[in-house]
Amino acid sequence: MSTQTVSVQGMTCGHCVKSVTEEVSAIPGVTDVAVELVNGGTSTVTITAAEPVSDEAIAAAIDEAGYTIAPPRSLI
Repeated sequence: MSTQTVSVQGMTCGHCVKSVTEEVSAIPGVTDVAVELVNGGTSTVTITAAEPVSDEAIAAAIDEAGYTIAPPRSLI
């Protein structure tokens, strides 16, 4: 099992969560998708799969749902 977490911008409601969950769940091998909604902020999407999922597949699914992956934050 593999667990990956991405930050997603633009999600504001339950419909957003449903859209992202449906698109990411459609990626082959994904067994669970958990979304921690932060209204107006950066939400966290945790993806569990049999094997690691490519960043490109995750980004494409998030984009298909109408949202974008947040850029990594700098610690500097």
